[in-house]
Amino acid sequence: MLIVMSGLPGAGKSSVAQELGRLLPAPVLSVDPVEAAMWRAGIDRDQPTGLAAYVVVEALASDVLALGQTVIVDAVNDAHEAREQWRGLARRRSVALRYIEVICSDRVLHRRRLDGRQRDIDGFVEPTWASVEARRANFYAWCEDRLVLDSIAPLTGNVQIAMAYLRADRGIHYRSPRNDVGSR
Repeated sequence: MLIVMSGLPGAGKSSVAQELGRLLPAPVLSVDPVEAAMWRAGIDRDQPTGLAAYVVVEALASDVLALGQTVIVDAVNDAHEAREQWRGLARRRSVALRYIEVICSDRVLHRRRLDGRQRDIDGFVEPTWASVEARRANFYAWCEDRLVLDSIAPLTGNVQIAMAYLRADRGIHYRSPRNDVGSR
């Protein structure tokens, strides 16, 4: 299965993705560290490194899917082209595709989270609130089925909802946080 996270920077999608990755278990491929690695390698920030990072993550996700494993993609995915990229990959690999969008309905809380965010991504500059607001204004409307989680709710509850969404007649193996035994 290809699980694609979506949401504005600082909304909480990476937190959900990481917890899902632990429970399923499944690798989480994030676009931001890939883009930062390109910059550290000397690729100029004026180049389309954001697009290139999506392409690199797609190639890595394709390899994981080819092994018969579930993979989680962690990116904003606010453009039609990005979502089409994942649909195409799911078709090529003949796997189920599930979108999970994470929002933060409380803009004050969202901004506080973004302003206080300290991720350990060498060379990556966190987006400003103004850039997040600009992305919000241009966020491509959803046509696809997706699960929407609001990160004002507790992370554990959102992860349980996401797990139920992913398990629903799909037969995914996952590790139970209670007994660490695989379930179907």
